[in-house]
Amino acid sequence: MSLKEKVIKKTPMFVQSSAISLFNTYQYKVRHGGEYKKFRKYYAKAENFSADQLDREVQKKQKSFFKYVKKKSVWYKNLNTKNIKDNELLEKKDIINCYDEIKTIADKEGIVSLTGGTTGASMKVVYTKKDMQERFAVLDHFRAQHGYRLGKKTAWFSGKNLITERDIKNNICSHYDFINKIRFYSTFHVNKDSFDVYWQSLVKFRPEFIVGFPSSVYELCEIADSLGKTLPTSAKVFFPTAETVLPKHREVIGRVLGCQLIDQYASSEGAPFILECTQGRLHIHPLTGVFEVVDEHLQPVQSGELLVTSYTTHGTPLIRYRIGDHITLADSQDVCTCGSIFPLVKRIDGRTSDYILSPTHGKVNLGNISNSTKNIEGIINFQIIQNTLDKVQVLIVINDKFNVIEQDRFIAALQERLGLQLDITIEIVDDIPTEKSGKFRIVKNLLGK
Repeated sequence: MSLKEKVIKKTPMFVQSSAISLFNTYQYKVRHGGEYKKFRKYYAKAENFSADQLDREVQKKQKSFFKYVKKKSVWYKNLNTKNIKDNELLEKKDIINCYDEIKTIADKEGIVSLTGGTTGASMKVVYTKKDMQERFAVLDHFRAQHGYRLGKKTAWFSGKNLITERDIKNNICSHYDFINKIRFYSTFHVNKDSFDVYWQSLVKFRPEFIVGFPSSVYELCEIADSLGKTLPTSAKVFFPTAETVLPKHREVIGRVLGCQLIDQYASSEGAPFILECTQGRLHIHPLTGVFEVVDEHLQPVQSGELLVTSYTTHGTPLIRYRIGDHITLADSQDVCTCGSIFPLVKRIDGRTSDYILSPTHGKVNLGNISNSTKNIEGIINFQIIQNTLDKVQVLIVINDKFNVIEQDRFIAALQERLGLQLDITIEIVDDIPTEKSGKFRIVKNLLGK
């Protein structure tokens, strides 16, 4: 928890909400000042570029970005600007250990962003204000296509740790930005014991839009679903952030909140964007950067690990950055009915570490594991942890529909996916902690850590 968060938590609730309202309004002015309006017009215009226009713009942005980086960053002084694939990979440990060599500006000159550290270590990057304005122009244009704009009533589930257990006992689970009509909900306290506090708050607030971690919103909705509850006043759209969206998220959240789930991919350290269109397809935004999809030998593949180069990271340049995520591209001949010529992604598969290693089945990914609860009654939430090659521990939060029969069915579903040579230990718990960032991980592969 940051010093700012500690100080805020010790002040009266009204003062906390006032401080958050003023701080958010200040951030909004920084993010939407400067060249923001120019970027909004640019990205709106880019929707109608021809293939030739788009290619010229991509080349122009890449050339400008590489020229700046080679001149300003000590780390990239020998950057090959002609062929991106001739450059070495940038690893997370490089950013952590060599931050001062990589960055091009002092922290005080830009906007510092801290990653959550769900993959083991938190990182710091610094953005130029212009880059931050461009990124928010992309994001705001995307959300506007689905009806959102600042000032609409929004429930936000993110990793700000500003609520205490005492607040929960006093039926308080959020702070309200009364200037911008955003209610910020704690993701650190969502569980079956606090469900009524969260649910009654959402029912009373009646948000038009919901933004935040899909795992937290899903857990809340899963409990509501088990109780036969739906939001009396449906939300319009849920915009997930920071985590991989799973089929069960779309199904349960849509049913309980009555809204669409519109996905996006980016990152707090500055990855380029993948955005869901009005037809429900995922598109790479080529004007924001390059996505290379590679196998373990760094050769191009249809489905594999991501290397990203982002044109909006002048402060802390990301070139061939090993971000730790995995995607599957659509067929190159696939054309979206929305009319966009931006490349299509079949699915976002999540972190490359989100798998369980099976002696018989190899790497079993997050999507397959998450489907093991399909048609199983009584499981509110679960997490599977692997410390050794021959055993996994499965933590489960349950309701009264879960019994021995359902447990046997769940174990059988896991065995089908993981094989019979992996020992599975089930432990029923009251709650499963989130990571320090407030995110929840279904899979924790701790091999080698």
